[in-house]
Amino acid sequence: MIRFLHIVVLVFLLGSFSSFAQTELGEGLRVKDTIKKSEEINVLAPSKAAFYSAVFPGMGQIYNKKYWKVPLVYGALGTTIYFYINNNKKYNQYRDAYKRRLEGFNDDNYSYLDNTRLIAAQKFYQNNRDLSALLTALFYILNIVDANVDAHLMQFNVSDKLTVIPNFYQNDFTAKQDLGICITLKL
Repeated sequence: MIRFLHIVVLVFLLGSFSSFAQTELGEGLRVKDTIKKSEEINVLAPSKAAFYSAVFPGMGQIYNKKYWKVPLVYGALGTTIYFYINNNKKYNQYRDAYKRRLEGFNDDNYSYLDNTRLIAAQKFYQNNRDLSALLTALFYILNIVDANVDAHLMQFNVSDKLTVIPNFYQNDFTAKQDLGICITLKL
């Protein structure tokens, strides 16, 4: 235990002596500050964008200033909701016609269909209705995820020090022009 304390004290003393030496040598010299201060990162922006999209679809895209995505959100949700309503209406019509047939009435609009066709039509529109509901929920969740990911990517640091430059070079063996990619990171 005593040996461990000696090592800790020795490391502390060596660290403090080296810091004093650096300050004494560096007083006369000024080093240009090459580190640029980046914009402050708002860690709550992604969750705020997701919350806005969850409460009112498309509002997260507006918060992220991606206005062109709002018509896509409403187009996707509006289309799937339209098909849900339409398929639900058709399902209820065929179901009511089948119920009336079971009660003995034959005065519905589907008198040209027999009972098995009415049941098949019910199942068809029920499956389409359920699929439309699933797609509506999927597009709603996708709207929230898009707002969240987009807000995260807005905070991604992209500087001039990182570049991707496509480059044509001549292949030594075939003497043909080849396409290469050069990834450069300047430190």
